[in-house]
Amino acid sequence: MRCKATARSGEQCRRPSMKGGTVCASHGGKSPQAKAAAARRLAEQEAAKAVRLFAAPVDIDPARALVELVQWTAGEVAYWREQVRALAGGNPEALTWGITREKEGGEDHGTTLEAKPNVAYLMLTDAQDRLAKYAAAALKAGVEERRVKLAEDQGALVAQVIRSILDQLNLTSEQQARVPEVVPAQLRLLTAS
Repeated sequence: MRCKATARSGEQCRRPSMKGGTVCASHGGKSPQAKAAAARRLAEQEAAKAVRLFAAPVDIDPARALVELVQWTAGEVAYWREQVRALAGGNPEALTWGITREKEGGEDHGTTLEAKPNVAYLMLTDAQDRLAKYAAAALKAGVEERRVKLAEDQGALVAQVIRSILDQLNLTSEQQARVPEVVPAQLRLLTAS
């Protein structure tokens, strides 16, 4: 992949980016944060490759899939909520203040403390957001399913009423022959309005 940085000429750099990275060594590809991001990208690519290679398609009803996502994510929310409660119970400050880095050696050695949300709290809010999204999708799917069923039931009822009316009219064979032409046209006019 080509480096995404802009060269001094104003054009895109022509060098290849670092493996897993987005920029070349000259444009910061060897910085610690760029190396960490590249390692994360490479790990994600390997994981995606493994899924494509080893995962098999599963026949599942979409509604059931949504229900399972809601259930699993609700379990995840419960787990992270307990982790947050445990942190807050021992020391409420632990949710927003703590060690974010420990390094031995070098000029920047030592322990870094920062005001930053604890990872358990971040995981909880992420899981809650996903649970809300999955639950909303499941509810919407149920609503759409009910609408389709209602429309089908109404259509069957209308067809039954029309058949009953036509049977009671004692139509001539010529009139009966025109029913498949006239009735659908009138129903289309009804639905169009």
